[in-house]
Amino acid sequence: MADQGVKWGIVSTIKADAETILNFAAYHLDLGAHRLHIYLDEPNPAAYAQLDQHPKVRVTVCDDSYWQDCCGYRPVKHQMRQIRNSAHAYQRIQTDWIAHIDVDEFLWPGSDLGQMLAALPASTLSAKVRPIEALSGRDGQFKAVIPKSPDREAEVRTVYPAFGGFLKGGFLSHTAGKIIARTGVPQAEVRIHNMYLAGKKIKASTVLEQVDLCHCHAPDWEQWQSTYRYRLQHGSYRPGLRPGYSRLFGGLNSHELLSLIEEEHGQEGLRSFFDEISAQDPEVYRKLQERGLVRNRPLGLADKRQKHFPGFG
Repeated sequence: MADQGVKWGIVSTIKADAETILNFAAYHLDLGAHRLHIYLDEPNPAAYAQLDQHPKVRVTVCDDSYWQDCCGYRPVKHQMRQIRNSAHAYQRIQTDWIAHIDVDEFLWPGSDLGQMLAALPASTLSAKVRPIEALSGRDGQFKAVIPKSPDREAEVRTVYPAFGGFLKGGFLSHTAGKIIARTGVPQAEVRIHNMYLAGKKIKASTVLEQVDLCHCHAPDWEQWQSTYRYRLQHGSYRPGLRPGYSRLFGGLNSHELLSLIEEEHGQEGLRSFFDEISAQDPEVYRKLQERGLVRNRPLGLADKRQKHFPGFG
């Protein structure tokens, strides 16, 4: 009898509009998720009404009462709220595996994800999925990171001549990827990019090479600008993060780089940065194509939302 795979699920802490939330949920339900644990970081009645009716979704509104019961207070940093909610879901989810991903991230397996996970050795506690990053104005197209090699820095600068020297692998967003973790492991925690065991980070013992994490971090200029200030102060461009390259060679972290661009060149400078890094610039796009780094991943979000949440809109 053929292996029918295992059950997998997702936990996500989300602050977004109802359509975006339902797109995320519908996409992964359509992919075969057995359970979604969605934590609304702020009340969203329209999304809640739809999610609460779905048998495979567990939706929690993270209001004052929830945080009081969870840990006695609402953590100030959203990263800490994510970690708390991930721990909450890990103890409750009725699946064999769980992925902790964000609302702008979409799993894209080359074959059945449950069967891939079922094929892993019992000793494997977590598996890494690598990100690809959405290209601006090119619906369903993503770019892969420029891979590690002795010539990586030179390659990054060739593809992204103005700003690539500051960005790891040419990515604006994270290159760490996310993990899918085995559930039911004593003393285990699933954090943002890693799994921890008894408080110590464990290395993912395998990479799921056939699974992309489609990261719609900045699919167009308007959306990037709508989240830019928050990310600059509190999110993925916040102060204190490590630079893409060593400071000995002039490396800056994203907060320093973007603040410097804005200080010296204003919105025009930020637009030039965005157009290059997101391959809105046709010359950058051509270079990515030549190197085999463009991925076609049509997510079909609207159709999947209509299929799984026909009562919305």
